[in-house]
Amino acid sequence: MESGYARSSDSHPVLTDRLGRPLRDLRISVIDQCNFRCRYCMPRDLFSEGHPFLAPQQLLSFPEIEAVVRAAVGLGVRKLKITGGEPLLRAGLDQLIKRLTQVPGVEDVGLITNGSQLTVAAERLRAAGLHRISVSLDSLKPQTFSWITDRVGDPGKILDGIEAAKDAGLAPLKVNMVVQRGINSAEAVDMAAHFRATDVIVRFIEYMDVGTRHRYQSGLLVPSREIRDAIHAHWPIEPIGSNYFGEVADRYRYLDGAGEIGFISSMTQPFCGSCTRLRLAADGKLYSCLFASHGRDLRPILRRDASSHKKNDPLRLLSPEVSRRLEEALVGFWTARDDRYSEGRQEQQEGTGQPHEKVEMYHMGG
Repeated sequence: MESGYARSSDSHPVLTDRLGRPLRDLRISVIDQCNFRCRYCMPRDLFSEGHPFLAPQQLLSFPEIEAVVRAAVGLGVRKLKITGGEPLLRAGLDQLIKRLTQVPGVEDVGLITNGSQLTVAAERLRAAGLHRISVSLDSLKPQTFSWITDRVGDPGKILDGIEAAKDAGLAPLKVNMVVQRGINSAEAVDMAAHFRATDVIVRFIEYMDVGTRHRYQSGLLVPSREIRDAIHAHWPIEPIGSNYFGEVADRYRYLDGAGEIGFISSMTQPFCGSCTRLRLAADGKLYSCLFASHGRDLRPILRRDASSHKKNDPLRLLSPEVSRRLEEALVGFWTARDDRYSEGRQEQQEGTGQPHEKVEMYHMGG
């Protein structure tokens, strides 16, 4: 299939990649640092004190991020997701959210967080215009929570943050649980039970082979169907349709009306064929897949011919020349896209594909 432009239902042009997938979503990492050391993402032995994270001048500024977003919206992007690292560690994040929610054409701005800062940030985020939030929470048990995050912590603080987000009106609110066999797999039903009838949607995520440094162990994978069947045995559930093309979670609802849950099954049920997501890393590199091995650096465009005091000048960044160069870069990058890593992983397991190095998840955002 050829890449290029197609027509949407409202007759607007939609940029498509080589497999015909439209560009609709942009995930924006605003920082590569995190205050957790989750063993499947940023294990402490590799990311200890003194690890060389990006310096402030290496991060894209808020005006630079806005310039990329405006160019992407002109090509069909409608949904934005703010990620990290832990995005709430980025100072003034509410100001970026306020900028992005005011960009014409942006329909939805979400954020994914570990929830540790939510009790103090939720109201500010909602006031800035944030639409919805997803919280990563892998266990309700203090001992398991501390082991997974590799820090002395209390899931109760994360639960307080979730309540603060609900009180602030951030909805729908989702809780993401990465399930690992023998570590927290026995707690999946408990997680479902805790959030039943609360308007919080729990999404169970298969443990994935993200990055190359966390030493993926295939024995930790729990197929989504096992979790689904275990929950169904307690409270019958049935599948429901997707909210939109490209939604990654398989949605289910409780037959007794107690709400909704979801399953993200990248390992056992790849959804490459409907992936509409482009990723912007905190250092300005574009990535076309969570499992990408390389990206496209936009900083030379954003910072070209800019003196230090004009680097973040909105008039320069939103000028026709910079906008044109950004659009050309985005078009070239997306129309060349043919990523289907999760499907290729299965071919590799069957002996027909080749493994490759991957960018770390914390670097480009989960």
